[in-house]
Amino acid sequence: MVLFFDALGAFLLARLEEVGRYFRLVWWAAIAPLRRPLHLKEVMQQMEFVGVQSTAIIALTGTFTGMVFALQTGHAFRTFGADTLVGGTSVLALVRELGPVLAALMVTGRAGSAMASELATMRVTEQIDALDVMAADPVKLLIWPRLAAGVVMVPALTVIFNFVGSVGSYLVATSVLNLAPGEWWKNVYELVEVDDVMKGIVKAVVFGFIMASVGCYKGYFARGGARGVGRATTDSVVYASVLILISDYFITAYQLNFANMG
Repeated sequence: MVLFFDALGAFLLARLEEVGRYFRLVWWAAIAPLRRPLHLKEVMQQMEFVGVQSTAIIALTGTFTGMVFALQTGHAFRTFGADTLVGGTSVLALVRELGPVLAALMVTGRAGSAMASELATMRVTEQIDALDVMAADPVKLLIWPRLAAGVVMVPALTVIFNFVGSVGSYLVATSVLNLAPGEWWKNVYELVEVDDVMKGIVKAVVFGFIMASVGCYKGYFARGGARGVGRATTDSVVYASVLILISDYFITAYQLNFANMG
């Protein structure tokens, strides 16, 4: 029994230490723009990597997500004679939930894992230690640009996801479900508001922060050679994905309760 509590205490202390390291790294990255130089070139390079290079997979995923959602809801609504609700329901689901969450998960799998892998490789090959020796701030040079790119580009990719998903929903509704285009647009206009879009964008900002910060943290503190690089890469995707889904629930609950209070 004593050994059990010793092991439990050691585990909890290790987790608390890890949480402390994470928030300390995030804090130093957050205040990095207050000190010059800003390393804007590195920021733009990361934005290009996270955003531009992810556009194709986001567009493909968004299109088929909208198409599948419209097809499923269309057949379900038709049972109750309410197939005209396909447009508004599909777009509302995209802008509030599916767009932010799926876009963030796709970017996590592509860019978040790459961030962790690159930083972990730099750590195990002592490149980050070399930056410290040269009096260069590795957090400002390596973490801040990636964090900024995640916060800016995930919302931008979410907008693209929502747009192409809505197009996919429209195409299925009008060509497969034989819904009149005017009915689709009318229902979207009645159900979807600008506030719904903004709530989804707020989620995307949080998800982008989680994706980048977790990926950078796991890579920056990687240990153990090539095996450590692989472990950091895997952990970054798993941890970030789980945190995105958990935070999605709490953000949604807050937004709904706040709307009811208003």
